Order: sequence, then structure tokens, then C-alpha cells
Amino acid sequence: MSTDLFLSASGLDAATLARAVPPSCLRTIETSTVWRREGDDALLDCGPWSPRRPAVHLLPAYAPIAPVAPPFRFELSARVAGAWSPWVATVTLGRAEFPPLPTAAGALTADVDQLTVAHSPEAVRLRVRSRGPVPDAWLASLSAAAVTRDFGAPPGAGTAVGVPALSQVGEDAAIAMRICSPTSVAMVLRYWGRPDTAAAVAADVFHADTDQYGVWPAAIRAAAVRGVAGYLLRFPDWTAAAWCLGRGIPIIASIKYATGELRDAPLGATTGHLVVLTGYTDGLALVNDPAAATVDAVPRRYRRDEFTRAWLARGGIGYVLFDPARA
Repeated sequence: MSTDLFLSASGLDAATLARAVPPSCLRTIETSTVWRREGDDALLDCGPWSPRRPAVHLLPAYAPIAPVAPPFRFELSARVAGAWSPWVATVTLGRAEFPPLPTAAGALTADVDQLTVAHSPEAVRLRVRSRGPVPDAWLASLSAAAVTRDFGAPPGAGTAVGVPALSQVGEDAAIAMRICSPTSVAMVLRYWGRPDTAAAVAADVFHADTDQYGVWPAAIRAAAVRGVAGYLLRFPDWTAAAWCLGRGIPIIASIKYATGELRDAPLGATTGHLVVLTGYTDGLALVNDPAAATVDAVPRRYRRDEFTRAWLARGGIGYVLFDPARA
């Protein structure tokens, strides 16, 4: 998979952002984009951006660095054969009634928080529609990925990031086995010196309309209101992952696996689970798995080939959270 990451930001130094993104993926950092008004809404128009290879998967994110996040949604359009598609919209994060838009039009189809492109787009546009005050500092991003099959191997002998362990199992029994995403975010927040409980993060990321704790941009928003910036990325290979880990940036990885595919994991199988990738060594992936029954059992060592199949071969989605003051 070849991935391009396009960024638009305000109040965050471009050089700082560049130090938090794998160079093989970084395409653009826009720092001059301004919001405009449309009735009650503020709109941020980003792009048009042209991927290096025909993009199949589009993954937007928005990190408003403010104590209270305004409600927002993503709207996207793709240019195919010289013509722009109508705008399509993802779900809304936060409570707001925005003007209706379709979830599919032309080559684009939105599924909750991600989009697929049926035909090779020449360019894409991202629009963030927000309600309420716009924060002084924010980061909007779009990951545009083309499918490949060669994930390579991480370079060097290995690296490890010391991320504090948390287990989701001891939380409220009604939600405990549903909050792998917020628990993983809480681990990384503690690593960046912004400690909070898994329950508090879960309350912030819960998306009532879909009854989910795992809407990916909601995790980015929850970190942002705690002063930690971030973006979503379809990691194309181990080289990009190793670049982040080697610079002390852990990755929250979305994995899927069937029975027997990820040995020694606390879950026998899963159609969707979030873990913190903290490093690699000697053919192993070092992982904090929040599904472990105890905190001491959270740090795990999975065979790298098995983790590659569960993560990179099944989407490669990662939350990349970083402290702008320390990146």
C-alpha cells in the first residue's frame, strides 16, 4: 500500500508537524488555509490534493487543540476523468444538525468515518464543517492510500517505546469489552504526560448515533482536547511504522484476526480491535494489548509476521498521537 498524508494546520509549526509524520508518507503541509462562514457553520476547505498513486482509501481526521471540541463532520469530493464528484459526508462528531449530504455520490462512498474511491481519482478535496468557535490551533489531515501487498520488514535491530499499560477489562462491565480504542488512547495520553482514565476518554469518544466507541476520528478529537495532536494513517509498510517508533511515537493499531492467527493474544479472534504498537525486536512486534485481563499482562510480544497479517494486511489503520511541544 502506498500512502500519502496531506495536512492543513493553524497554530502548529510546520517543522514540528514534519517531525511527526513518516517522510515516505508526508505530501503537503498547508498553513495558510482559513475558515469561511456559511450560515451557522464554519467551513475549512483543504486541497485539492493529488495522490502519487491512485487512491482507494481516504481517511480524514481533525484535531481541534482546545478544551472543548466543536461538533464537526468531514465532506469530500474526488476528481475523476476531469470532473469533480458531488460532496459526500461522513458521520457528525458532536451534537449538531448540518445540511444533509449523501454518503455516496459518483466515485465516492463514505462508511461512518472512512471513504472508498471506486475509480482512480486525479485529486481529492477535504472540507471540515464545524459549528461554534474555531480554535486557534488545529490540525486537519487526509490519508489517501493505494493498495499494495509488500509490507517489508522494519530496519535495524529493534526499538521500544515505554508506553504505560492499561487494561480495559476492569472498567464498567457494561462497556469493558467495547472500549479498546479509548483505553489505547488513554495509554498513549499517559505516555505524553496527559494522564486520564479509560472511562473518561470513552465518554468523550462514544458516538451515540452508531453506538460505537471506535469511530476513529473521535479518538483523534479526544486526544486533541487534552493537548495532544494527531492524525489517522493507513500505514503502507513497516518502514513507516519503524520511523514513528524510532522517534518515540507509539502507534495505536487497528487489527483483525481469525482464530489461531495471532497466537498468545487475549482475544481468540476479533473483527476489530485496537492495540498500542510500542516497538519491535527479533521478529517480534511489541504491543500493549488492552484486552489483557490484568495490567501486568497488557505488554505482549506477538510474532511479527502474524501481527503484520492482522494489522498491515487488513488495512494498516493507525492513530498517530504526538505532543506538539515535544515532537
